Amino acid sequence: MSAERHVLSILVENRFGELARIVGLFSGRGFNIDKITASPTLDPRYSRVILVTRGDDAIIEQITKQVHKLIRVRRVHHVVEGKHVERELCLATVNVPNSKSREDLERIIKLVGARVIAYAPTAFTLEVTASSAEVDNFIELLRPLGIRDMVRSAPIALQRPLSETEAPSSSSAA
Repeated sequence: MSAERHVLSILVENRFGELARIVGLFSGRGFNIDKITASPTLDPRYSRVILVTRGDDAIIEQITKQVHKLIRVRRVHHVVEGKHVERELCLATVNVPNSKSREDLERIIKLVGARVIAYAPTAFTLEVTASSAEVDNFIELLRPLGIRDMVRSAPIALQRPLSETEAPSSSSAA
């Protein structure tokens, strides 16, 4: 069994307890959630849950069907690699005790397109928004400097705009 990474986009009514129902479904069936984020959509009646899990195609199909059966879920979309854009946010505070460390940090900032959002004489807090792999790389580049603290979001994802020759499918709006 291949444990491939899969991203699901779930459109759900914005009501108390809906996220807990989705998480409970995963827990009750022994599926793991690697990362999860939820936020309201442009229509405040609905929220979008972006969920990252692992499994083969059969397991993902089973998960999708089970989630779709939840009463207040409106759409479940298996986000296909290459047909969506995905980003994570990472905030990290790193040590910069001397000018050599500061020079190294400046190179990293330029290399990855990070922003300095706070600083002190011996530490900088940086922000980067990038793909999961790019955030992983950013963290590895910072490790030799000494990461004091770090927080990372779950991914957010949207389907890429369709070309004029593609017709939308019934589940592509999620």
